[in-house]
Amino acid sequence: MQNKTPLFDALKNYHKTDIVSFDVPGHKKRFQNEFSDYVGHKIIELDTNSMKELDILNNPTGVIREAHQLMADAYSADEAFFLVNGTTSGIQTMVMSACNPGDKIILPRNVHKSAINALILSGATPVYIDPEVDETLGISLGISVEKIKEALIKDPDIKAVFIINPTYYGAVSDLEEIIKICHEKNMVVLVDEAHGAHFPFHEKFPKNAMALGADMSAVSIHKTGGSLTQSSVLFLNHRRIKQERVKNMLNLTQTTSASYLLMTSLDVARKTLVTQGDEIFNDLLEMISKFREELNSIPGIRCFKSILSDKLYDFDDTKIGINLHGLGLTGFEGYDILREKYNIQMELADTHNILGIASIGDTWEDYQKLIDALKEMAENYEGNNQLIDFNELESLELVVSPRDAFYSETESIPLSEAIGKVSGESIMVYPPGIPLLIQGERITKDLIDHIYFLKEQKAVITGMNDKTLNNISILKGEHR
Repeated sequence: MQNKTPLFDALKNYHKTDIVSFDVPGHKKRFQNEFSDYVGHKIIELDTNSMKELDILNNPTGVIREAHQLMADAYSADEAFFLVNGTTSGIQTMVMSACNPGDKIILPRNVHKSAINALILSGATPVYIDPEVDETLGISLGISVEKIKEALIKDPDIKAVFIINPTYYGAVSDLEEIIKICHEKNMVVLVDEAHGAHFPFHEKFPKNAMALGADMSAVSIHKTGGSLTQSSVLFLNHRRIKQERVKNMLNLTQTTSASYLLMTSLDVARKTLVTQGDEIFNDLLEMISKFREELNSIPGIRCFKSILSDKLYDFDDTKIGINLHGLGLTGFEGYDILREKYNIQMELADTHNILGIASIGDTWEDYQKLIDALKEMAENYEGNNQLIDFNELESLELVVSPRDAFYSETESIPLSEAIGKVSGESIMVYPPGIPLLIQGERITKDLIDHIYFLKEQKAVITGMNDKTLNNISILKGEHR
């Protein structure tokens, strides 16, 4: 069954008909311009609208429905839904499906901004849990079982738990035990598995959320599974959340003009992962192991896996974390040097580290170029940076819920005068898009100092209304 690609086959068959089109899209599959000349005219010919033989994403009964079921089977889920708005729409749908306004939901404080936006849309009340921290690397890890238990004792009326599996840096929590504890209390477990698309397809990877019994997960197949950017999948196990509610929430968050290019890329990526994944990831893991060995021989360079703390439950080997502290370089500086001098694009940077994503498109030639670049950097770069320790950033006090803060009246004041005020906006470094500050949290001096440091490092800071990053929006009135 997994050799089939029903949606892709239907699109190819439709393409052969050379139908006369009086529907959208307006290019009518033939209009040519410099875009079609550059990318190839077949992309324009395959960019089509929903119709009977191609099915309809928001009410699938034919080939999309069949492709959904194949995807669900591949990930050990009861149900799958293609997403063309990225995993963001999946995370929003999960939270809105599990929580009514006012319901409490546990979230690790290092969630992606899409989860915070889901709180605004749903009206759910966050119960933030600080993740474990690796002091050596200055990165957030997973959520411990003990912190989940503590939160449930303190707040027994919590409705749902939201877990990241894996984190951006590859940290994996004891998801199986967390699911067991939460289900014993009839709580819903939602999983952001944006970076775990590859998990089901090799025995050396951690188990994926749906196979462990999570209620819902959202997976970015495009990140590590080989589909086109913006194509993702939402998974559902039926027991605690009704399928009808999920469909209703999806119709709130997802376009009715779904791209068949994105959807068929999901259909084909699934087939490739199931039928060839073991071989593909065997080769990839061998390359990664060799790469780490060579990298760890470079003075001043350390790969994450060799130094991660015992606070880590499990780790995703496809996350290539590289600590540059021994070179005297910040991660931001190393990121810029690699891009500007060596034409190498890393996934992200932070105060101490750079991160690369290993996936099915990698070649050893790419790894060798990165090794050679880092060897030359180790020989030539000596920084004198006063690095800010990640752990010095204290947890922020949540004063107003993200939803209430979002709809509150705000005013802009100089960032330097904002200590003790309640933020009216979220601030994050992108990538990864994890908020340093969430609207409704109280602003601290440490946070302001860190923002100034990020400005000096020329990090890409998003979320602030003032693009000069000199002013910040705070709540007016009693909470200011």
